[in-house]
Amino acid sequence: MSETTRHDDRPEPADRPATADRTEQDWRSILSPEEYHVLREAGTERPFTGEYWNTETEGVYTCRACGAELFRSETKFDAHCGWPSFYAPLAEDRVRYIKDTTLGMERVEVRCAACDSHMGHVFGGEGFPTPTDLRYCINSVSVRLVPASS
Repeated sequence: MSETTRHDDRPEPADRPATADRTEQDWRSILSPEEYHVLREAGTERPFTGEYWNTETEGVYTCRACGAELFRSETKFDAHCGWPSFYAPLAEDRVRYIKDTTLGMERVEVRCAACDSHMGHVFGGEGFPTPTDLRYCINSVSVRLVPASS
């Protein structure tokens, strides 16, 4: 099992339950309040405020809660929306999709397949010049960029 890192970058204690067995109290102790709100309560950070909305650093974007690799910088593009946007996940088995009818509209929520944390939403048919015509609109607080040079 890979080691998970807490929001303060300290390694998690070895007696912590595996990701699938974590209680909400476990998540609260591991994540910062903002991370918990977005990742576990499907919140959203404000646009143009997140750490990665405009970064061009090469690397892999991992789930901030469990460390699963979800997106690669090669699929990131500037959608001018204020959140990191990708046209595809690293692999389809890395994410799962849920119909979301909150806010009076129908959207598709994107979650980490490994720990069921909220990442953001995926939108299609917006006309971006990408290979998939999809925009994975992901909260910066939901992911952590591991630069290619590390």
